[in-house]
Amino acid sequence: MLTVSVKWQKQVFPGIEIDTSQPPIVFKSQLYTLTGVPPERQKIMVKGGILKDDADWSTLAVKDGQKLMMIGTADEIVKAPEKGPVFVEDLPEEEQAVALGHSAGLYNLGNTCYMNSTLQCLHSVPELKSALLSYSDTARGNGIDQASHSLTLATRNTFGELDQSVRPVAPLQFLQTLRKKYPQFAQQHNNVYMQQDAEECWTQLVYTLCQTLTSDASESAALSMKQLFGIDLVSRVHCAESGEESTETESVYSLKCHISHDVNHLHEGLKHGLKTELEKVSPALGRTAIYTRESRINELPRYLTVQFVRFFWKRESNQKAKILRKVDYPLELDVYEFCSDELKQKLQAPRQMLRDAENAKFGLKTQGKASSSKENEGSSSAGDSSSMDIDKADPSVPKKQLTGVYDLVAVLTHKGRSADSGHYVGWVKQDDGKWIEFDDDNPNIRKEEDILKLSGGGDWHMAYICLYKARVAESKS
Repeated sequence: MLTVSVKWQKQVFPGIEIDTSQPPIVFKSQLYTLTGVPPERQKIMVKGGILKDDADWSTLAVKDGQKLMMIGTADEIVKAPEKGPVFVEDLPEEEQAVALGHSAGLYNLGNTCYMNSTLQCLHSVPELKSALLSYSDTARGNGIDQASHSLTLATRNTFGELDQSVRPVAPLQFLQTLRKKYPQFAQQHNNVYMQQDAEECWTQLVYTLCQTLTSDASESAALSMKQLFGIDLVSRVHCAESGEESTETESVYSLKCHISHDVNHLHEGLKHGLKTELEKVSPALGRTAIYTRESRINELPRYLTVQFVRFFWKRESNQKAKILRKVDYPLELDVYEFCSDELKQKLQAPRQMLRDAENAKFGLKTQGKASSSKENEGSSSAGDSSSMDIDKADPSVPKKQLTGVYDLVAVLTHKGRSADSGHYVGWVKQDDGKWIEFDDDNPNIRKEEDILKLSGGGDWHMAYICLYKARVAESKS
């Protein structure tokens, strides 16, 4: 650690600590908090010229107690739409964030776009934010380790900063705890932190939250994590050669869209992902044999995560390669055909209620009373499944039942040829229907057609992870 003072205009800021193990962009983020000058506008004089975002502190000869000079113009104060004489700067910062219309961006702290895009997409899930709010600083039940506990707190705190700030947030606490819990994200090459895989970051973070939010201290949040993201699969494993057959069950937190030369759409890729071949020892044959594994969804979540399997290990070059093939994905995804017969039966009544409700919006004819009562009868039996009823606590509140239909709410994209390089961005749908592209600290409003152009086939950003939100049917019984 070094301690320096910084002169900016007529002001001097003493006693600023520099963590020399972090890139200078982190130091610039500290100065942004003090001065309001965005990092990209800061010109800090050091030996040899102007301080660069990714410079190596050890080569700059900055000494403890040194006074640095900074030149730069602070951000202009954002004004709200005029309603009388009230301006955004007159509001508390929380209200300024609301007036902005979307949450803040995240500074790139040195090849951390993989982390920023993951955080922005998961931050779009209000139920996850609620679960995190119920997690206290002292919640350490159920044998949770300190690193997992710290990462959960850092996630909670970062989400809070995003909601309350009108300026970009520097997620330094989250980054440090992520690297402590999962050292793979602290890998360096030539003393520079390496780019990492956003899907691995997403998976590790969700796994950690599933562990910590199931602690005794937050039991109510524990159930929601399984309901929010958990997918139960039932699989038939069959060997054509020996005739052996067995059934397996597992819980996962994403569906895989496998990409091959005959996959042009997400549905086709999901079919490939749910039917695979594996080689294992056959007890009947006494040797290895080929088995076919066909999986079906037996329990659905409130938010369905789909990963496009775009990266594979290329042996000849000994690195990850990327499949650039265009694979279209829908704004509305219906997974009914991928469900088990048991789940399909449970979904029928809620699906009919959903169709009737949507037809009524357009003045179209709905099914009659006799049919509706039959559906309610079916939906009450469906309510016995934890995968079907989302809200159970208050019997006076209509039950929200899953239908197997989902709407796209977030897309995490990758631009580049390798998972170890390139750039990740999060695209998030807002409550008012507009989309925001979160390119690190630079949020931009986008149109729906821009989202559909992220399907691949070139060097532009292409979908790597899609997050879908369940469309539900409401039942009064």
